[in-house]
Amino acid sequence: MPNREQLIEIVSAVGAVLLVLATMIAIGSSHTADNGSLTPEGAQLLVAAIIGFILLLTAVGIGLAYTLNDGGDGLEADDDAETNGTF
Repeated sequence: MPNREQLIEIVSAVGAVLLVLATMIAIGSSHTADNGSLTPEGAQLLVAAIIGFILLLTAVGIGLAYTLNDGGDGLEADDDAETNGTF
């Protein structure tokens, strides 16, 4: 059985993919020419949907990183350490 974090990641990813597939199906069904090919306007919308998918998954990934970030995994800055300009 997957834990809570894995379920959140799975549902987020599957939801984003289903949203993009529904968008692509809607574009394909409403912007087809008489011979069954995609119209130029439909092709532009399809490219925009793909770019939107990339941006959507980026936003989902960043959101999940902040949501699922545990306090004890070492990703936070150590307030006790002196940095003094060193990395």
